[in-house]
Amino acid sequence: MLAVCSDTHGTDDARLTGRTREAVDAADLVIHAGDFTTPAVLDDFRDRADRLVAVHGNADTAAVRERLPPAATTTYAGVRIAVTHTERGGTTALSLFGRQRGAPLVVSGHTHRPTVDAPEAGPALLNPGSHADPRGNRPGHAELWPAGSDDAPREADADVETGLVGVVRTPDGGVIHRFRVPPV
Repeated sequence: MLAVCSDTHGTDDARLTGRTREAVDAADLVIHAGDFTTPAVLDDFRDRADRLVAVHGNADTAAVRERLPPAATTTYAGVRIAVTHTERGGTTALSLFGRQRGAPLVVSGHTHRPTVDAPEAGPALLNPGSHADPRGNRPGHAELWPAGSDDAPREADADVETGLVGVVRTPDGGVIHRFRVPPV
């Protein structure tokens, strides 16, 4: 499983609870779209994750910014994923960011609002929201599995055979969004 978090805004630790903690602890890969805030929070994520791909956000201290890039690209289950905290220009800029990197999935943060935009053409845009500082939105994180995986839960619409299937969840396990990401 791939777990996606953003906008922790912590000082001492990753502020993980419930299903979000379980997902991060169980994931093969954790992506964090920035705003850890302090090195202690970044280190807590690094200690928990088998593999962490992360970028810095606008609220991260200089010590975090020195350790993380503003953008990253990775691959999970054969699907290329572009990661940024935010791009000026909203969804259009995020879509262009993904296209420039050949990524059918773009992960971003910044808004603290869990959203999924999965158009027919162009990259899917995923913002997991904030599991710890939702700022008036529902708290959230995302979980993704390879399509057709026996490990994917029923609510992830795992009947497709290629790409990724995912859900955006609340820390108590509730499903906010279901989505699919094509392989190309």
